[in-house]
Amino acid sequence: MTTPGESDGFYGGIPVFRGFDRLMEPSLYSPLPDGWTVGVADIVESTKAIAAKRYKAVNMAGAAVIAAVTNALEGREFPFVFGGDGASFAVSGDDVERAREALAATATWVREDLDLALRVALVPVAAIRAQGADVCVARFGPSANLSYAMFSGGGLGWAEAAMKRGEFAVQPAPAGTQPDLSGLSCRFEEIPTTRGLILSVLVLPTAAADPLAFRKVIEDVIGLVEKSPESGRPVPPGGPPLKWPPQGLDYEARAARGGPLAARRVIVLAITLWAYFVMRFGIRVGNFVPQNYLRQLVENSDFRKYDDGLRMILDCTKELQDALAERLATAAAKGIVRYGLHAQDAAMMTCFTPSVMRADHVHFIDGARGGYASAANALKAMAA
Repeated sequence: MTTPGESDGFYGGIPVFRGFDRLMEPSLYSPLPDGWTVGVADIVESTKAIAAKRYKAVNMAGAAVIAAVTNALEGREFPFVFGGDGASFAVSGDDVERAREALAATATWVREDLDLALRVALVPVAAIRAQGADVCVARFGPSANLSYAMFSGGGLGWAEAAMKRGEFAVQPAPAGTQPDLSGLSCRFEEIPTTRGLILSVLVLPTAAADPLAFRKVIEDVIGLVEKSPESGRPVPPGGPPLKWPPQGLDYEARAARGGPLAARRVIVLAITLWAYFVMRFGIRVGNFVPQNYLRQLVENSDFRKYDDGLRMILDCTKELQDALAERLATAAAKGIVRYGLHAQDAAMMTCFTPSVMRADHVHFIDGARGGYASAANALKAMAA
């Protein structure tokens, strides 16, 4: 998914680190070049959408941002992070106008097809640095197949706050404009917990937090998780449940381009039926081996990340939840962190697979009953 250019020259040149417990090592992070731009997007009033149990629609909107920008950049590698009810990313100066068009089209699609309001902005890195913040990026490899971006420096948080103030806004495209969302799907069923509960975790530094103290808290939290089976991965070894017709049928049809929605539904029904039989019975099709794809899917699942704060979706025991809550409450009492935890009975996956013949397909994980958005609400309630 890379071609030569400014993006590949910077982001593609950052070494990939293994071992999530190394996350807070400053040497892993490289400052974005001065000419780059940060993109931020989130659902307006996501709390209301979550209360209406529109979890999948919210996740689809966030993942659509990443799919649209990736396709607009023709697969060139760029750093991004999925936040549940939104997404953040960074692009070079060469790619910023393509990203702008993709964001504008996605905002229109989200409004017209998902009945949600997607707020989007493009913030120059220079503007972020002028405010004393920075945007640094690292590359974490959960498997040998791909890497995910991690962000530090406080710049993403500043950009998101600026977006919410109405600054650097990208206006939606004209009505009827549809982004290229090729590869975006949600064919798997919810993933029930096997260890007791699915826990959404969100941990941010306070404004006055000592960086070393905050780093110690994050390392302690990761250490607690690393002691749990398979580090709390919510995706089982055999992959998520698969049924037909899939729960996400309508969303995938709406993401498709061309023709009336009813016709797109019929096409997606046929495609997903074929895919169901291939996956269900492990039928090899040319060079596509279902067992290999499922193994890669599990390894590639994006269930933990860092974007100026720690985000995780864990399948864990009540004991681990209590241990995390105790550690975080102690840190919060000392003014080091703000945090939110949200327990539910299942996780869900939204997939971006530009090609099933490549191993670098990405799979975004969130809680199935509010996820990151509900953890953020818990964080806000605690700070109030």
